[in-house]
Amino acid sequence: MLSQSFTVMNPSGFHARPTKIFVQQASEFPCKINLTKNGKKVNGKSSLSMLTLGLAQNDEVLLEVDGEQEEQAMEALGALLTKIYEE
Repeated sequence: MLSQSFTVMNPSGFHARPTKIFVQQASEFPCKINLTKNGKKVNGKSSLSMLTLGLAQNDEVLLEVDGEQEEQAMEALGALLTKIYEE
C-alpha cells in the first residue's frame, strides 16, 4: 500500500466536474483507492463519496492506493488532486 498527502490547488476545490474526472481516472486502475480528509476516509472510485469530503482549495488530503498498479495510480491521481481546472 502506498499513501501520500496532497494539497488541493484548484481555486474552486473539488466540485462535480473535477470529482468526475478523478473518479473516471481512478476507475481505470484495479487497485483500491481511498482519500482521507480530517479523519474521514472515502472510496476514491465513488463520486458521491468524494463530494462528501468537501475538498476546497488548500485542503490537505491523504491518497491511499493498494494493489495492482498502485505506483501508476498514485502518480496519475496525485497529479489530478493538485491540478488547477479551467472553469
